[in-house]
Amino acid sequence: MNATNPIDVLQALIRCPSVTPAEGGALTTLQALLEPLGFEVMRMTASEPGTPDIENLYARLGSDGPHLMFAGHTDVVPVGSEADWSHPPFAAEIADGMLYGRGAVDMKGGIACFVTALARLVEEKGPPMGSVSLLITGDEEGPAVNGTVKLLEWAKQKGEHWDACLVGEPTNPDQLGDMIKIGRRGSVSATVTVRGVQGHAAYPHLADNPVRGAVRLADALMHPPFDHGTDNFQPSNLEVTSIDVGNPATNVIPASTSFKFNIRFNDVWTAETVQAEILRRLDEAAADSHLRPGRDPVAYDIVWSERPSHVFLTRDDALIGSLSRAIETVTGATPQLSTTGGTSDARFIKDYCPVVEFGLVGQTMHMVDERVAVEDLETLTRIYKTFIEQWFDNANA
Repeated sequence: MNATNPIDVLQALIRCPSVTPAEGGALTTLQALLEPLGFEVMRMTASEPGTPDIENLYARLGSDGPHLMFAGHTDVVPVGSEADWSHPPFAAEIADGMLYGRGAVDMKGGIACFVTALARLVEEKGPPMGSVSLLITGDEEGPAVNGTVKLLEWAKQKGEHWDACLVGEPTNPDQLGDMIKIGRRGSVSATVTVRGVQGHAAYPHLADNPVRGAVRLADALMHPPFDHGTDNFQPSNLEVTSIDVGNPATNVIPASTSFKFNIRFNDVWTAETVQAEILRRLDEAAADSHLRPGRDPVAYDIVWSERPSHVFLTRDDALIGSLSRAIETVTGATPQLSTTGGTSDARFIKDYCPVVEFGLVGQTMHMVDERVAVEDLETLTRIYKTFIEQWFDNANA
């Protein structure tokens, strides 16, 4: 395997069936690539009751000076029906200029390009004037309990400190150079259960239909809008994702109903203030009797998901500028600085150092026939190499 060829590296990684939570040989392959480049490679397994044990990898080149971290994950989502794939999901076959395989863009491709960029840099100029580390988890696509969170804590306890981080997630919507993620919205989820009184649908005065209350509460969470967006973030948005009654009969009023929701919120809110606003809306709606005339206020319970994701925005001009200039140098494109999309492990890293995200085009991530253009692998490698050089030049200036 040629460490300076991103195709070779990516094919080797894809051929490791590391469907979360399995390591599948991916971290072992990565270790075999990094050690000849001079990296000290450490493996740690994290555990938590009720969740699978997860193998993680931390590697560092250099012992002092400015410290740049690259973060990513080698675990991938399940492939679904292999019969639906035009090329076997772990064969890493190339056809018509595309390299096929689960994890090709999310995100073994990003890891392959960063490793290749480092290998070329070491071969041409020697190690950077400072330190480079790779923080690679096997739990990003899973519960995200025994991965980046615990790996960061473990590394910090060993005395590790970072000045900046690049996460290699597939950030580009259409073509390389489109978008850098400089922050993420926060995320809060919960389940609301409305209690009623079971009864015959023909005798509603003898029952209390919880569906009426649930509909009113859900409506209050979706309207009016929580805000209209900010300079850096789109408007906060709450979606009711499930309504469950568990009632197969059409002539029975159920005893209870529940609904689930998720809100992605911007920097108008914190997790705590958005939860308070949700409770305010629920309490106000519970007292509204227009769907339940003559009834007492809706009786409901709410159970929050254990760990909200907090909104963040990176303002590190040196980090963002180095990456933007590298993209412009290689592609000629000026990237958009964005906070759109879902969450990533950057939400954990932001507590340790400034972090941005940039990787491949994400159009086929998690899909059947996930694939990456072979030419994009070379382009991203060149972007990463230019970025590493520029970041260290700035940090050492």
